[in-house]
Amino acid sequence: MRRTTMGVPAMLLGRRPLARLALAGLALPALRPARAAVSGTLVLYTSQLEPDAARTVEAFRALHPGVQVDWIRGGTGTIITRLRAEIAAGSPRPDVLLLADGLTFEGLRAEGRLRPAPEVKTAGVPEDHVAADRSYFGTKLITTGIMHHIRAPFVPRRWTDLTDPRARGQVAMPSPAVSGAAAIHVLALTQNPALGWPYIEKLVEFGVQARGGNGPVMQAVAGGERAFGMVIDYLPIREAAKGAPVRFVFPEDGVSAITEPAAILSTARNVPAAIAFLDFLLSPEGQRLAASQGFLPADPAVAPPPGFPDPRTIRIMPLDAARAARERDETLKRFAALTGS
Repeated sequence: MRRTTMGVPAMLLGRRPLARLALAGLALPALRPARAAVSGTLVLYTSQLEPDAARTVEAFRALHPGVQVDWIRGGTGTIITRLRAEIAAGSPRPDVLLLADGLTFEGLRAEGRLRPAPEVKTAGVPEDHVAADRSYFGTKLITTGIMHHIRAPFVPRRWTDLTDPRARGQVAMPSPAVSGAAAIHVLALTQNPALGWPYIEKLVEFGVQARGGNGPVMQAVAGGERAFGMVIDYLPIREAAKGAPVRFVFPEDGVSAITEPAAILSTARNVPAAIAFLDFLLSPEGQRLAASQGFLPADPAVAPPPGFPDPRTIRIMPLDAARAARERDETLKRFAALTGS
């Protein structure tokens, strides 16, 4: 079996047909009988974690067995780098992108790289999760908040608690150059009038460490190397349920959020299968699958996974997406200069 996780140079050109996956024993939600027949090969590029991507593909194929799914996964930045290289070569491969954040899709939409898909059925997913021209669709809600080790010197309740003297040298966060969620988080902080650049500068003064993606932050706090971390919600919530010595806090002054959108490329070769795939992600079955994987579903009618509060109690920091798209590059350059990352 050839892995297709991005970031492993020898495997950047690998493909992973579903037929090669070993998925025995994976628990899947109950599925309806197969819908309108679609067939052929669907190429998916995704930033989902490997087990989640495998389960998503398996559940989709249970509904559409005539479709073979070739999928490649990696961090959002790595996937986009690969896609850019393919576009430059005149041969973009994916039919569907399922990536972390909306700003990535905003850029692709502005370039005419996305296919508006009015045919996609959004089921119970709110319209504010859907691009106005229906070129991309939010599939879940992933927030960035604060995790802490159970032996941390205190339990943080607000973002400013991370600049408490007791947190000096004890805070880790993912690099926004690597993580799409982290990029959204930095942009949300800079747009927040109560925080802004003065807050980020104080974090740097207090020794915040920007490292890799969310996984390394999780490891740093769970291993006791750092007491606190800015991180996406599901990692510490999942691991705490397995006994990891960490807890996750939804700060009182709000969390940043991404919706892990999905979109069909304008160069897609198998549009019917791509539409069916997006239909599945947004359907009650797809939303229950997301919840079973430990994510807050986009459809508010679908129950959240264990360990999450009522979504109505979670405060989301406002983000002007158009402004964020304009300011992203300059903001990330400034952040990198401040942190040396």
